[in-house]
Amino acid sequence: MERLLESLLALPAPLTYVFLAVGAALENVVPPVPADTFVLLGGFLSSAGDLNPWGVFLATWSANVASALAMYRVGVTHGTVFFQYGYGRHLLHPAQMDRMARFYARWGTAAILVTRFFPGLRSVVPVFAGVSRQRFWSVAWPVGVASAVWYGGLVQLGVKAGENLDLIRSTLDRINLGLLAVALVVAAGVAVWWRKTR
Repeated sequence: MERLLESLLALPAPLTYVFLAVGAALENVVPPVPADTFVLLGGFLSSAGDLNPWGVFLATWSANVASALAMYRVGVTHGTVFFQYGYGRHLLHPAQMDRMARFYARWGTAAILVTRFFPGLRSVVPVFAGVSRQRFWSVAWPVGVASAVWYGGLVQLGVKAGENLDLIRSTLDRINLGLLAVALVVAAGVAVWWRKTR
């Protein structure tokens, strides 16, 4: 991990912003990619290097929102055909599609706003909003606002972690030492139990 941080700190700031933005954008296309990690990393790097926390926020937020809205657009243009005639017909049946459309008609904006705070869910919701033909602005504003709140908090958290790295390291060292002691006690207990039950 330290080698990765050193490599990123050695990069010119514009390249680091691009790296963080691409990482944040990928989550909406490849859901297992954790955008939150890139945002936290950017906040951390801004406290230890040449990055500006606002630059990190703008790069990651704008890239993630843009990719979420691109996936919304994919849902609008290709979603219905995919779920009616393509492989997607095995994933969602017409009754489920109707139920999803009714759900979005009733809760769409609020549901999008809330789910942007949940990794995994946040990446699929814009696609299904597109499939159910939600209006662009009823998707764009909750995606933008919720992502701004979430990413703003994560950047701040990353900055604080970078500012308190020595404290975090010493705390982790103490925790690891405590866990090692607990593991040794448990291992000794298991060894005693094993000998007695033989």
